[in-house]
Amino acid sequence: MSRKCEVCGKGQTSGNAVSHSNIHTKRKWNANIQSVRINDNGRVRRANVCTSCLRSGKVNRAV
Repeated sequence: MSRKCEVCGKGQTSGNAVSHSNIHTKRKWNANIQSVRINDNGRVRRANVCTSCLRSGKVNRAV
């Protein structure tokens, strides 16, 4: 499953993990992507959608 929202395009971001001794190492944050059934122009299909799009109502979920 790709780590990208099909609605808003939100995906993985990268940055530094900073330890107590101030050592910087690379790390990444994954978007909270869920595989849900949606109504897409009258057809039901599966889509990878982030939870912020689900909560805000940008996606019509299929029953």
